[in-house]
Amino acid sequence: MKQSLHFSTRLTGIIIVWLMSFNILSAQWFWQNPLPQGNYLYSVSFFDANNGTAVGLSGTILRTTNGGTNWSLQTSGTTTMLKGVCFTDVNNGTVVGNTGTILHTYDGGINWRVQTSGTTTPLYCISFSDTKNGTAVGYGGIILCTTNGGVNWNSQSSGTTEHLFGVFFFEAKIGIAVGANGTILRTTNGGVNWNLQSSGTPSNLNSVSFTDVNTGTAVGTSGTILRTTDGGINWNLQVSGTTNYLLGVSFTDANNGTAVGATTILRTTNGGVNWNLQISGTIYYLYGVSFTDANTGIAVGENGIILHTIDGGVNWNSQTHGIRNYLYGVSFTDANTGTTVGASGTILRTTNGGVNWNLQISGTTYQLNCVSFINANTGTAVGYNGTILRTTNGGINWNSPSGTTVILFGVSFTDANNGTTVGQSGKILRTTNGGINWNLQTSGTTNLLRSVSFTDANNGTVVGATGTILRTTNSGINWNMQTSGTNYELFGVYFTDTNNGTVVGANGTILRTNNGGVNWNSQTIGTTYYLGVSFTDANNGTVVGSQGTILHTTNGGVNWNLQSSGTTTTQLNSVSFADANNGTAVGDIGTILRNNIIQIPPAPTLISPVNGITNLQPTISFDWNSVPTSTSYRIQVANDSIFTSIVKDSTESVDSLVLSGFLANGLYYWKVAAINIAGTGLYSNVWHFQINPTGINNYTSTIPKEFKLYENFPNPFNPTTKIRFDIPKNSLVKIIVFDMTGREIQQLVNKELTAGAYEYEFNGNNYASGIYFYRMQSADYLSVKKMVLIK
Repeated sequence: MKQSLHFSTRLTGIIIVWLMSFNILSAQWFWQNPLPQGNYLYSVSFFDANNGTAVGLSGTILRTTNGGTNWSLQTSGTTTMLKGVCFTDVNNGTVVGNTGTILHTYDGGINWRVQTSGTTTPLYCISFSDTKNGTAVGYGGIILCTTNGGVNWNSQSSGTTEHLFGVFFFEAKIGIAVGANGTILRTTNGGVNWNLQSSGTPSNLNSVSFTDVNTGTAVGTSGTILRTTDGGINWNLQVSGTTNYLLGVSFTDANNGTAVGATTILRTTNGGVNWNLQISGTIYYLYGVSFTDANTGIAVGENGIILHTIDGGVNWNSQTHGIRNYLYGVSFTDANTGTTVGASGTILRTTNGGVNWNLQISGTTYQLNCVSFINANTGTAVGYNGTILRTTNGGINWNSPSGTTVILFGVSFTDANNGTTVGQSGKILRTTNGGINWNLQTSGTTNLLRSVSFTDANNGTVVGATGTILRTTNSGINWNMQTSGTNYELFGVYFTDTNNGTVVGANGTILRTNNGGVNWNSQTIGTTYYLGVSFTDANNGTVVGSQGTILHTTNGGVNWNLQSSGTTTTQLNSVSFADANNGTAVGDIGTILRNNIIQIPPAPTLISPVNGITNLQPTISFDWNSVPTSTSYRIQVANDSIFTSIVKDSTESVDSLVLSGFLANGLYYWKVAAINIAGTGLYSNVWHFQINPTGINNYTSTIPKEFKLYENFPNPFNPTTKIRFDIPKNSLVKIIVFDMTGREIQQLVNKELTAGAYEYEFNGNNYASGIYFYRMQSADYLSVKKMVLIK
């Protein structure tokens, strides 16, 4: 499908009510351009120079562990717009977004879990002072607070209905929130009370950053920058030197800070006395910025742009790759070989299924709307100002045999010689000699014509404005108007044979015929603009359109299933399938998506520990059979058979897992599911096992009054001795044995224990005679004792 209008910022159509439920054949679409993806990014949080996370549109979460050299898409489990992210260490992070969304990870984003916010109000920003204490702010002055890492979120009274866009807590009690119309709120008691501060500006304040409890900076619209040195009681206006929107700010100390916004990066090294404009190298809005030291920072923004600096912004380098020109047409002749065309004469070519897309020289700056290849070498592209480009060597050279100045939107070739192009004012042009000559045909209409599909030299269909459908059975000598049953504009048409064809268009229009267009039956779904269509046979087809919509059918459109494109805002303009499994969709901002249809993996079979086994030691080796189509596995261990009390939930890349010092005495249940790009499969059967270690036991029911580590008995010993210790309250206890050099030789205890008196039997059979030390450590206690092993 080919089209030249840009709808994505103007359409508000409701996403579709889908006709089919879950299907175990799932299609995953991957970004091939721009990379790592093209959705807007609104916030970024780096814990150190290497580990960072960015979030944005369509539930996008990106993660880097090498300072942004590589970014990996993580599975957020949502398509909701994500606006804020905060990490307190490498593993623990929280994300907030629209509809009250709060996601939390404890493992660096391998798993993201939904937390209950208690609201559907959009949340714009999140700040944690430590892993437990966090605050989220958002629409209409909403403020949510947690003191237990998000297990519970409680609403606080902000005293305002102004939208709050930024929040920063330097420690658990003292925080600042900023928002619309110059709103600044301050708390010194963890949000029990929020007090309005005078900002002295009517500008919207979008972001705030503090380096200590007193020193902070807020930025906003019209180039507004405010500075406080007394914890937010008083704010002074600074000269930014710009009137552009400022949307993000990050300070690493009282002097060094960076503000970003509408195509703008500002830098100060003296606490904002002077702000200097830096060269960003991008024309896109920047929404978020995070610096880990005075020199190292990341800025993120529109169309997935990511900028990186290691010299305080003297140089900003893009970590995103690929062109961002709008793409309107795509044609693949086999799974590997394809071409896409678009704005400013853009032509991209791949010969390896889109792993690499190479820019070709088109010789024009006019927009190209459609491309048609009949084999790997021979193709034609059409566009504005009557542009017709022809190649016979796979795009190494493109020649221009044009003969008209009207805008051309669609082109279809059935062999090297016979082709048709359509466009403005009802124009239809036909060639029978590979484009050397183009002859005007009589269409019988002045309506704009958008797309054309021929199945052989004689039989073709054209669609366009006001529901226009034209049909020929004699190579265009005669074009006959067909009854479409709609007045909506039609953007795409695809026939797999003379009889079976599909047309797509505005307001969710999908029309289907199985008799060459004598009858067109409506399969209309929702109000999305459908812009491109491709079928591989009469039954299997895909439709793409606005808001990143991709629909797929396996029964000729009787049912259409929504597929995840990875974006809910980017308009997709065209799609081409070379076979039932390999498809490519293209669209705005240079978007190229590639699909891979694969079956969700079956459930693994558990191997060990054997079901029902007892008297196991705390170190457990879990094994299950390898599932050939899986890329990783998810294992869950719980205290109950229905997994309401989960003690371990992790994703593993291999078909085994060892847990050491993690599980206490008791009965446990476990299960495993296989994962691949299609999704997570069914869990295995649930097995159980019992841990009853002989090494440690609670030898009395008396609760001690204080922590104490006793001398081991006997001492000297050969080869066993007993180590007793007391804990007066539930505590995480570690007991480790060291040799004379201070080298750790064995960890006896490393777990949460209930209050009690304990005894551990240490066996020194594997160690040489000599002096050893054992150390007991908890949050409130540390003690070291000496023991002697004599053999």
